[in-house]
Amino acid sequence: MHDLIPTIPPLDQPGLGEALQRRIDNKTKPLGSLGRLEALMLRLGLILGSETPELQAPQMMVFAGDHGLAARGVSAYPSDVTWQMVENFLAGGAAVSVLARQHGLTLTVVDAGVRHDFAPREGLALCKIAPGTADSLEQPAMSEAQCAQAISVGRQLLAKTPGNALLLGEMGIGNTSSAALLLARLTRAPIEQCTGRGTGLDDAGVQRKTALLRQVLAAHPQAKEPLQALAAFGGFEIAMMLGAMLQAALEGRVIVVDGFIASSAVLVAAQLQPAVLERCVFGHQSDESGHALMLQAMNAEPLLQLGLRLGEGSGAALAWPLLESACRILREMASFESAGVSSSSS
Repeated sequence: MHDLIPTIPPLDQPGLGEALQRRIDNKTKPLGSLGRLEALMLRLGLILGSETPELQAPQMMVFAGDHGLAARGVSAYPSDVTWQMVENFLAGGAAVSVLARQHGLTLTVVDAGVRHDFAPREGLALCKIAPGTADSLEQPAMSEAQCAQAISVGRQLLAKTPGNALLLGEMGIGNTSSAALLLARLTRAPIEQCTGRGTGLDDAGVQRKTALLRQVLAAHPQAKEPLQALAAFGGFEIAMMLGAMLQAALEGRVIVVDGFIASSAVLVAAQLQPAVLERCVFGHQSDESGHALMLQAMNAEPLLQLGLRLGEGSGAALAWPLLESACRILREMASFESAGVSSSSS
């Protein structure tokens, strides 16, 4: 399976980094006064290989898939909500649909493995590997071949898509369980620290979910490597998102990461190709309890913290204007010299 994983080189461009930092420092402002926006400017300039980066044709991709484990009651909602929400995305009625319209993001919903047959239409990519993953308490959620296929399809899908920025979203009842399992296995964190309320479980529901996930972990002691863990715990949408992300990194696109589930795909990617993280901007820290732990494991600093736990790519879309502002300031804000303003060093 490792031949599926492209080699992502480090963003090692010292000349460009120094030029960008000079450009940022010489803007008409006190040194460092734009705070974390300055680090964002530097990162975007390095990813896009330019002192005057411009974000073009941004793509919001929402990967959808069902989970066999959902039948065991790990979510407050039934698994039919996955396909119903896909229809809502396509009809323009979901939060991410509204935000995509507001910010000029092209929204594509990807059927990675939903337990429903959709009619083909614009804005829907039919890439179904199977109608939902297997129950990971009984067997691996995906076979090695299915996992490889999902990654490959994600890479191919992204390669055919225009633009230089990818915003990642997902939909799948039960997928906070997959993300929690991946976090626990790949960082060795206790499962109770990784497990949250998902779609809104009460305290008793969280306890049942945690106990079940502990059993799932025990059922797959051999799944230690990143791709083994991904196949064992699912899901199709996470594997396909991983493929799209790897391809985006390979092509030098900016990757805007949403919440807990999207970050779990990044966690897998980072353990396979650490330089992927250099191409990522983390939109927000979600309210799902394991997300802070996951971000910490990747040394990632999210742009926003709004208590969101919706998924769909909503946090990535809300952070998007900050990326646009960072690029515009780099391109359009005057320097001390061009504006005829005295700098502190003069």
